[in-house]
Amino acid sequence: MTETHQTVDIFVIGGGVNGCGIARDAIGRGYSVFLAEMNDLASGTSSWSTKLIHGGLRYLEHYEFRLVREALMEREVLWAMAPHIIRPLRFVLPHHKGLRPAWFLRLGLFLYDHLGGRKKLPATATLDMRTDPAGKPLKPLFTKAFEYSDCWVDDARLVVLNARDAADRGAVIRTRAKVTAAERTDTGWRVTVQNLSDGTTTTVAARVLVNAAGPWVDRVLNEATGRNDARNVRLVQGSHIVVPELFEHGRSYIFQNADGRIIFAIPYEGDFTLIGTTDQDYTGDPKDVAITPAEIAYLCAAASEYFAAPVTPDDVVWTYSGVRPLFDDGASQAQEATRDYVLRDEAVGSGGLINIFGGKLTTYRKLAEAVLEKIEARLGTRGPRWTHTGALPGGDFPVDGVEALMADIRSAYPFLEEALIERLTRLYGTRSRDVLGEATSLADLGRCFGADLYVVEIRYLMTQEWAIEAVDVLWRRTKLGLRLSEAEVRALEEFMASTPLRGPVRDDQAAE
Repeated sequence: MTETHQTVDIFVIGGGVNGCGIARDAIGRGYSVFLAEMNDLASGTSSWSTKLIHGGLRYLEHYEFRLVREALMEREVLWAMAPHIIRPLRFVLPHHKGLRPAWFLRLGLFLYDHLGGRKKLPATATLDMRTDPAGKPLKPLFTKAFEYSDCWVDDARLVVLNARDAADRGAVIRTRAKVTAAERTDTGWRVTVQNLSDGTTTTVAARVLVNAAGPWVDRVLNEATGRNDARNVRLVQGSHIVVPELFEHGRSYIFQNADGRIIFAIPYEGDFTLIGTTDQDYTGDPKDVAITPAEIAYLCAAASEYFAAPVTPDDVVWTYSGVRPLFDDGASQAQEATRDYVLRDEAVGSGGLINIFGGKLTTYRKLAEAVLEKIEARLGTRGPRWTHTGALPGGDFPVDGVEALMADIRSAYPFLEEALIERLTRLYGTRSRDVLGEATSLADLGRCFGADLYVVEIRYLMTQEWAIEAVDVLWRRTKLGLRLSEAEVRALEEFMASTPLRGPVRDDQAAE
C-alpha cells in the first residue's frame, strides 16, 4: 500500500451538490482544495431529487419565507449559469374543491411572483381547464387551474459540472475515495483518504475541514473525527416513479393530496412522465434506500385522483429513491421538517470544522457562499464572490441560445441524427464539440452500445467526468439506462472495465 502526502487550505468530504459547489467556489477565490467522495459524484441525495430549481411553493405554508425568497432569486441565476441543463418549466396547479381554497392558492402564487427576483420567467396565470390543452389529460371535474413558473434541472449533471469546473481551476477531485480518519493537529487537520479501487492511501493536511457528506454527515462526525454523539439530521425518504408519457404538452402538473402533501407529474426524457415525491422518515443505511410497494401505490393513487386514465403499478418502468438529510428541527411529520440549511462551525486550533446539515438543489450556490464566509473568517479573503456570474462548463451561451447552439452542432456534424444533437446539446452545451472531436461520420463515433450512446461519449465521460462504471454513465451522466437492454448494459460494463481510460485529465493534479 503506497501513501502520498498533500497540503491544501480546504478539504471537502462529500461529492454531492453542496460539496462540489463549495469546492468550485473556494478554488475560484484562490484557496487550494481537495474533495473526496466515497462513491460516484451525485450518487447520493443529489441525483434522486424531483429535478427542480424552484422556490418551493408549499414551503410558504410552513412560513419559510427566507428560504423561499432565496430560492426564488436563485432560479434565474442558476438558469443563466447552465442553460443547457436548466430550462424554464410551467406548472399547472388544478383547483381541487375541498382542499386548499382558490383564494389561498392565489395568495401563495402572488407571493411566489413577487417575493423573489423574477425577471425572465413568466408570471402566474389562471387557466380554464375546459378549453386549455392542460385540462385534456385530467378528469373533467377540474375546471380551473393556476399556472406558474419554475425550472427543470438535470440534477446529477449539475453536480458533475460543478466538480468539472473546480477541477479545471485546480481543485483535486477524487471519487471512490473514502475518508478513513480525520485527526486534529496544531494547524488544522490530517485527513487519511483510501482509494477504494486499489487500496492506496493519501494523507492530506488541511486547515479547514468541510463535512458535506449529506446523509452520512453524522457518521463522518462519529467515525472519522472520533465523535460518538452526533445526532443532527433527520433522514427522510423520497421516492419517485417513471411511467410512459401521460400527456403530450410540455407543461408539468402539481397536484394537492388530501393528506396535505403535493406531488408533481413532470415530462421526463421525452417519452416518459416522472411522478413524485413521497416523504417518510428513514432509519436504515442511506445506501440501502429503495422505494416500497406502499410508496408506489401512494403515488399511483395520488396521480389517479387527477388523471382521467388511472396510473397503476403495472405502468411503472423505473423507480428511484433517495434520502434527504434534513436538519432535525423537531418537526412532528417528515413533510414539515425544514428544507433550509444549517451550518455549524467548530474551532480547531487555527483551522476549523464546518458541518453542513440540510439544504436543497436550488440553494446550493448560496450555501457555498455562506460556507466561504466562514472560511474567510479563518483563512482570510483571497478573492471576491464570483459564482453568480460564472457559467458552468458548457453553459457559456445565452439562456435563449439553445436552438442556435443546436444549429451550430448540426452544421459542424451534419451526419448526426436530430435526437442525438438535442441530447448532446442538453447534456454538454458548448462542450458537445469536445465530446464529438474531429468526427466526420458515424463510424468515427465508434461502437454504438444502444440508443445513441457511442464510444466517443463514453471516453469523454471516463476521462473528463469521473465515470468509472456503467451505472455512472447510464443513470447519472445520462439517463440512457431507460433505453438500453440488459444485454447492451452488460456490453457497456465489459467495455468500461477493460478500458484503461480512468479519471479526468487533472485528477492527479495536487494543490500544493
